[in-house]
Amino acid sequence: MHKLTFTPASYTGWGCLSQLLLEVKKFNAYNILIVTDPLLKEIGLTDYVEKPLIEEGYKTTIYTDIAPEPPLAIGEKLVDFTRKHPFDLVIGVGGGSALDLAKLAAVLATHDGKVADYLNLTGTKTVENKGLPKILIPTTSGTGSEVTNISVLSLDTTKDVVAHDYLLADVAIVDPALTISLPAKVTAATGVDALTHAIEAYVSVNANAVTDALALQAIRLISQSIRTAVHNGQDKQARTDMSYGSYLAGLAFFNAGVAGVHALAYPLGGQFHIAHGDSNAVLLPYVMGYIRQSCEKRMKDIVDAMGVSSIYLSQQEASYKCVEALQQLIKDVQIPSTLQGFSIPASALEQLTEDATKQTRILARSPMPLERDDIYQIYLAAFDGEVREP
Repeated sequence: MHKLTFTPASYTGWGCLSQLLLEVKKFNAYNILIVTDPLLKEIGLTDYVEKPLIEEGYKTTIYTDIAPEPPLAIGEKLVDFTRKHPFDLVIGVGGGSALDLAKLAAVLATHDGKVADYLNLTGTKTVENKGLPKILIPTTSGTGSEVTNISVLSLDTTKDVVAHDYLLADVAIVDPALTISLPAKVTAATGVDALTHAIEAYVSVNANAVTDALALQAIRLISQSIRTAVHNGQDKQARTDMSYGSYLAGLAFFNAGVAGVHALAYPLGGQFHIAHGDSNAVLLPYVMGYIRQSCEKRMKDIVDAMGVSSIYLSQQEASYKCVEALQQLIKDVQIPSTLQGFSIPASALEQLTEDATKQTRILARSPMPLERDDIYQIYLAAFDGEVREP
């Protein structure tokens, strides 16, 4: 038996932002908080969200005091701000960080205590009510935050999450038109993040027939459009395919979970402030290469979905081909392929390992149990640029 959870309402497809007013009216709201990236306000992208609301008579407040890989302190500040104002609705616009913070603000606005009290690894409080309604509008094709129930925050050396189904969006609006202006570097990082979601969901111990279908279609769409989206961001079809792929990957990993890649990526982001997508990308081939023997059949399915035929290959041969295909994709979208490429010293590997072992919630979903030495060996492989097996 598998429990499947989905956002109550989603709009997908080119131009679907046009449905925003229709949905806002359903909440009987007047005072609206818009949480967004400062750059999006600067380039005017938030106008597409705010102007129709103002014209309709709503009061809007734009909050931009956020940052990529947001530290706990930024989450605390936003929640404090939200509690001090009579907001009726929260709209998140932007990448995963903006959406995660919007979810956090909406839910914890009606709770007491600090955000830290609700963290998964160390918190002592439980989310008890739904908080304010929320609409999430991604402007990247990557994180899947618009369809998940977690908010990720950076701590001193690693990351933790606030997780509860009350953090799910009431409405997700996934409009690929909003991703056209996304720079190539961000397109690459967020795109590989989405691909990682789909791959990890497909090999997760919690995978099932529904998440498999979502994950494989996400892998097909992303792996066959990401290069075009990175190198020709104006390509409407590539942006549309990436948008759908990211959305499907979000649904897949929310219901099946991610595992080793994310567990090892969190400390990279926490300690070195590397973008989450880049952290996943640099680790993906090394984790999949290390756990290969535990999921050969599934890796054969993955490489086929990537458009690299394995029809004449054994499962073992196809699983090796899968690792090679992942390495090639990451090279093609110009993300560094080693930890050294991100200026991470060898002396950091021990602390990275120590912090990754604490991600027990995520590690539990790996098809191959990853103990401390396994984690260290994967980091070492990523540092040296050589895929290793146990």
